[in-house]
Amino acid sequence: MAQDETVVEIEGRTVRLSNLGKVLYPEAGFTKGQIIDYYARIAPVLLPHLEGRPLTLKRYPNGVTGMYFYEKNCPRHRPEWVQTAPVWSEGNNTWMKYCLVQDLATLVWCANLADIELHTSLSRAADILRPTMIVFDLDPGEPADIVQCCQVALWVRAIFDRLGLESFPKTSGSKGLQVYVPLNSAVTYDETKPLAHELARTLERQHPDLVVSEMKKNLRGGKVFVDWSQNDDHKTTVCVYSLRAKARPTVSAPVKWDEVERCLQKRDPELLVFDSGQVLSRSEKLGDLFAPILKLRQKLPALDELRKLSAAGDAAGLIPRSRAASKKSATAGERRGAVPEQLTQAKRDAPIAGKLRLASKGVKSAKPRGRSTTSKRRPA
Repeated sequence: MAQDETVVEIEGRTVRLSNLGKVLYPEAGFTKGQIIDYYARIAPVLLPHLEGRPLTLKRYPNGVTGMYFYEKNCPRHRPEWVQTAPVWSEGNNTWMKYCLVQDLATLVWCANLADIELHTSLSRAADILRPTMIVFDLDPGEPADIVQCCQVALWVRAIFDRLGLESFPKTSGSKGLQVYVPLNSAVTYDETKPLAHELARTLERQHPDLVVSEMKKNLRGGKVFVDWSQNDDHKTTVCVYSLRAKARPTVSAPVKWDEVERCLQKRDPELLVFDSGQVLSRSEKLGDLFAPILKLRQKLPALDELRKLSAAGDAAGLIPRSRAASKKSATAGERRGAVPEQLTQAKRDAPIAGKLRLASKGVKSAKPRGRSTTSKRRPA
């Protein structure tokens, strides 16, 4: 065994970890070992959101300030127990073999590859053309920030309230905010993408001073780009609970709607910035706020229904919160607030050692150095 290598046993599987003391977040002094530790501890709420979904790795072998690369094909040197899924690539005219993160051992193995960010499909590999949700990625153009994203997110929620659907917010972990609408029903991207586009254009018409639905950089200054194009089988979105490669280890964190409202009222962007330690504490206290995304079944509204709502001038900021919708959201909040049994059992006993049975010295005590290699083009 190499001097800088640590061997751990996870649920009966052996995983070799390396360079655990290597600092990957220079400004925060956050190491590779701490990244692995975070993913091991957040696993009870993270793994259900990764299960069955093709994962695009975004690897930072030399840290968040160094070069990075995307990797669609699961590395050939993977352990035999890492599951994969074939997905046809029109652009490459070949089958891509994506990693599937089905268990804790695979999650830790990915983290050891310096896969800091986890980017997943909106659909599962078993039915890749059927998304289980719609997503709106709200991206602020300077000098706008997440505060303006909060206003737009509330307008998105109001529209879906009127259409009879629940929606759930999470931070991007970077500059913006994202709104997810669970479906878990028989729909295709050919249905979800046009509806997402129409909603973005509706918001742009209603609020041209703050919202833009086109990606062009010259249109986005001081406005919020409602990115509807993520609703595509060729695209991936940062997974909930994923770390982000920023100056500090911030996380794409699920939040409550009242937190979004408070950020808007206080006009304080820091209210919706959460690092790894804060997210671990929140998940213990609140459970998985994103749990409804996995199972809540909702019928996709007809495109004409959204268009009629818009044409009537009954959209975005003009939509009042009905009593029924408010009651529905409160019920959802109660459901989301329950702490899952598996998280209570897992707790944060000890850093990595609380979940992983070490066959060598503990992760926190390791102080090695090293490097990692490979390359892959950025996904569409």
